[in-house]
Amino acid sequence: MKITANNPKRKSWLKTDVDSDFPIQNIPFGVFITKDDIITIGSRIGDYAIDLGALHQLGYFDGIPLTDDIFLQDNLNDFIADGRKTWRLVRNRIADIFDVKNGKLRDNAEHKDKVIFRMDEVEMLLPVSVGDYTDFYASKEHATNVGSLFRDPENALMPNWVHIPIGYHGRSSSIIPSGTPIRRPFGQTKPAEGSNTPGFGPSKLLDFELEMAFITTASNNLGERIPVEEAEEYIFGLVQFNDWSARDIQAWEYVPLGPFLGKSFASTISPWIVTLDALEPFRVDNPEQDPKPLPYLQYEGKGSFDINLQVGIQPEGEKETVVANSNFKYMYWTMAQQLAHHTVNGCPVNSGDMMGSGTISGPTKDSYGSMLELTWRGQNPLKLNDGTERKFINDNDTVVMRAYCENNEIRIGFGECTGKILPAK
Repeated sequence: MKITANNPKRKSWLKTDVDSDFPIQNIPFGVFITKDDIITIGSRIGDYAIDLGALHQLGYFDGIPLTDDIFLQDNLNDFIADGRKTWRLVRNRIADIFDVKNGKLRDNAEHKDKVIFRMDEVEMLLPVSVGDYTDFYASKEHATNVGSLFRDPENALMPNWVHIPIGYHGRSSSIIPSGTPIRRPFGQTKPAEGSNTPGFGPSKLLDFELEMAFITTASNNLGERIPVEEAEEYIFGLVQFNDWSARDIQAWEYVPLGPFLGKSFASTISPWIVTLDALEPFRVDNPEQDPKPLPYLQYEGKGSFDINLQVGIQPEGEKETVVANSNFKYMYWTMAQQLAHHTVNGCPVNSGDMMGSGTISGPTKDSYGSMLELTWRGQNPLKLNDGTERKFINDNDTVVMRAYCENNEIRIGFGECTGKILPAK
């Protein structure tokens, strides 16, 4: 089925700024609550939120096989479970409804009043109920940097890293939407020199992790695996993802079983899911993989995406300082490879599951995806625009992440992914 919603020449009758993340070619999906306390599934064009529940009730999705309540829920899980054919039909229809040449909704003031809201009239919620969350460790530059910092720079990568997409099971209960404040976490830390007793208190090395995450549909039954060439059929779309990390807590606990309390206190996502269909024009070649992966991980075609990434730090009452610019295309392991590996042992994947990419770092120092790397474990503090320095994230700092794709015809973005650090209680 053709993706008509991606037509770069299409214009909307809703006003959209040239540099908007949400032109009519995007049509992301999310969940919001109105001032009347009505929760609905929606989409967005420009600075307008679109109530898909109201659109459906008014008959604008006639001819598409949808249940009556599909958009009247507090998450997208059931819609995602309907599969790619349904996603594409709905997205194409929304593009048609809001096309500048289509007056059916445009010229119906009563319907528009029920369907369209300004973004400042709604509050964004988590778009999915995340049943399971997996975080990968799939950026070669990041893994090399971390290995160099904590082990031998000559043997920075563990021997298995170039053969399998490394991942761990994260905590879904602490996944939060952009704008939600985060309390500085407490935890144990390594004993001071000459002591056998670990420290305890608020983390002193609080960090961000620049990531993307993909959302899956129900993919396989227990005991079945997903072939790598079919994996993208089960990926609904992506969000930007800040997987906050308490480096000092993590350093004490992560051997032998990996991240735990140093990661599970908060993970922030952007609230709009940008579909894989919308990102289709921005596919690029995969990074060269050496050695060649085992056959079940060998992927033909362009499975990487050119998504520009940016991180800024904004102290309270001050202007933001951009501290990193990176790109999703630097990922060594693609999403398809990650999902194929995730299920090769027969692990079932469900609708609304989330898979984090792991920290995304590029080849240059200004493209590193964490303060751990940007300051090289605090040895080289960053100077902000207000004259202060940062080794890690201070209380009352807001971390702002942005992600967007752009070519000569369109710009597709994710909006901001923000979180403010509050002092520990």
